[in-house]
Amino acid sequence: MRAAVYYNNHDIKIEEMPRPKIGPDELLLRVEASGICGSDVMEWYRIDRVPLVLGHEIAGVVEEIGERIKKYKKGARISASHHVPCGGCQYCLSGHETVCDTLRKTNFDPGGFCEYLRLPKINVDYGVYALPDSVSFEEATFIEPLACVLRGQRLAGFKRGCSVLVVGSGIAGLLHIKLAKEQGARLIVATDVIDYRLNAAKRFGADEVFLAKDYTSEFLRKINNGRLADLVVVSTGAVLAINQALDSLERAGVVLFFAPTDKDVTIPISINKLFWRNERMLISSYAGSPQDHIEALELIRSKKVVVEDMITHRLSLSETGLGFKLVTEAKESIKVIIYPQR
Repeated sequence: MRAAVYYNNHDIKIEEMPRPKIGPDELLLRVEASGICGSDVMEWYRIDRVPLVLGHEIAGVVEEIGERIKKYKKGARISASHHVPCGGCQYCLSGHETVCDTLRKTNFDPGGFCEYLRLPKINVDYGVYALPDSVSFEEATFIEPLACVLRGQRLAGFKRGCSVLVVGSGIAGLLHIKLAKEQGARLIVATDVIDYRLNAAKRFGADEVFLAKDYTSEFLRKINNGRLADLVVVSTGAVLAINQALDSLERAGVVLFFAPTDKDVTIPISINKLFWRNERMLISSYAGSPQDHIEALELIRSKKVVVEDMITHRLSLSETGLGFKLVTEAKESIKVIIYPQR
């Protein structure tokens, strides 16, 4: 089979490799669509593990079924989680499934940017989602990123009627805007360094948008009745953005750190200025649980969160290198989807 093999952000090779063989409790998936995630181009995070076949935002058709599997049939349309939790450890039982040790060890074989992949038993048991006929393969590639966003806003204690500042309007930030809008945010403000993304933020539900270089917390006060933001979502790792986020947080508000920084980045924090007497909270979230994926799929199916209008590029497997270039440059693209069968 063909696979797009990652060596670095600027070196993606189309190579032949054996089609995975499945065991009695496993599935072989014919990959029909696979989205490029911002984390896929986080070169520092994976450069010491190359070559790799990446791709975890996937949808496709069951091609082969292990002999002990009764739940699925050949030809079934599904999406799947690449990371799944055990469901029984202290993290899972306390609602923190995405920091489960098992979740950190599970994955597809080999990845979504290839023609076929193997779903191991644990993924079949806990991380496969049947697709309704009304949900296209390309829409289904949004299940995983939307699940991550859903989890982040839930952990941040999102409340209807709150004010939200989204710092960084790439695909993750835009999904935060769409979900916050659907969940009843009173005011949504977005920032970014690129006009193209700010225009998208406005189109997808932001009430006000600002270029990051021009933004100050005083702008937020002027349009929010003298108040700062109840929830600030940091969807970029830029240090300037993090500092703007901290300066924009209302008393009793929450900053959700949704994106990683570059390797080894640290920032100083004034404990007294930020926290003392203010009851502010800084939290992080990572990935999505199986339940988050189920809820994300329902949001997409019901069109409560429309995702198809976020797709800017549809590319064949041989064009995966171009897809990575578009996502790495982060200029005039939002969602780039690879179609491995083309």
